[in-house]
Amino acid sequence: MINVVIVIPKGQYSMVNIQGTHLVFSWVNQVVEQQTGQPRFQVQQVGAEKPVVQSDGNCVVIPERTIDQVEKADLIIIPAVHGNLDVVIRENKELIAWLIKQYKRGVEIASLCVGAFLLAEAGLLNGKQCSTHWAHAQEFRNKYPKAILNDDKIITDCDGIYTSGGAFAFTNLLLYLIEKYTNKEMAILASKAFMIDIERGSQSPFIIFTGQKSHGDKVVLTAQEYLEKHFSEKITVDELADQLAVGRRTFERKFKKATDNSVVEYLQRVRVEASKRELERGRKTVNEVMFEVGYSDSKAFRDVFKKYAGLTPAEYLKKFN
Repeated sequence: MINVVIVIPKGQYSMVNIQGTHLVFSWVNQVVEQQTGQPRFQVQQVGAEKPVVQSDGNCVVIPERTIDQVEKADLIIIPAVHGNLDVVIRENKELIAWLIKQYKRGVEIASLCVGAFLLAEAGLLNGKQCSTHWAHAQEFRNKYPKAILNDDKIITDCDGIYTSGGAFAFTNLLLYLIEKYTNKEMAILASKAFMIDIERGSQSPFIIFTGQKSHGDKVVLTAQEYLEKHFSEKITVDELADQLAVGRRTFERKFKKATDNSVVEYLQRVRVEASKRELERGRKTVNEVMFEVGYSDSKAFRDVFKKYAGLTPAEYLKKFN
C-alpha cells in the first residue's frame, strides 16, 4: 500500500489540484481493487493546520490530519498556491521544514505548478532538474539560481522529486506517478477515463514570451523596446550596442544578466512570439509569416520556431488556428 499525502498549504491553495489529485488516485484505487481485491493507494489530505481556510476566504478544507500527525508517507503531493509567492513562503515555514524532514526520511515529493516554489525554498531542488508554470519561470530563476529550471518541461523526475509545468499539466504528472506505482496499462486507462493527453511532454507551445523587464537596467530596457519594435528588420548586436553607446562585450553581459537571454536569443523569441500570433489568426501562410517577422531562410525559421515553441510552424498553425 502506497501512502499518498496531499498537502493543504496555507494561502490561496488550488482546489483543482487538490480535488483532481484525490479524484484520480481514488479512481485508480477502485479499478485496482476490482482487479486484485486490494487498493493500491491510501490517499489522505493533510493540512498545515486544521481547518485550512483559503486566504481569499472562498474555500475551507478540513484535512484528516495535520502535518505533525503524519506517521508514514511514501509520496507527498504539493498543490499550487496562488497570490504573492513571498507571502505564501512566509506563511508556510513550518510546512517547508516538514518537507525537508520527510525527504531526508526517504519520502518522495511531487509539486504541482507553482508548488515548486515551496520545494525550492526548502532547498530540495538545488542541483536538480525541475519545472513550474512558465509565467513564473523568471521569478523562479531569480529566487532559486541553484535549481536547474526547465520551464519547457511538463514533467521532471530527479532523485525522488517530481515537478510539473503550469495549470492542468499536473494531470500529466499524475499519470506519470500512476505508471510508476502501478503500471503502464493503468496509466493509459486513467488517461482515457479522464481524457488526458498522455503524450504531452512540453509546455513550450503554451508559453507566451513577454521578456523580463523588472531588472531596472535602463540600457537593457531601451534595447528590449527597440528589439520588440524593430524585430522584422535586420539587427546586429554591434549596431545595437553602438546606438546605446555601450561596448559590445559590456552590453551583452548586461543584457544576459538582466533578461536571462542573449541579445540574439531575445530577438529570436520576440520573432517567434510575433509569428505565433499571426499563425493563430490563420490569415497568412507560414512563408508569409516567416518573411514578415524578418526571416528569409525557411529552414532557419523552422528550427528557431521549433526551439522555442516546441512545434514546427506548420504544426503550430494546425494546432492553434
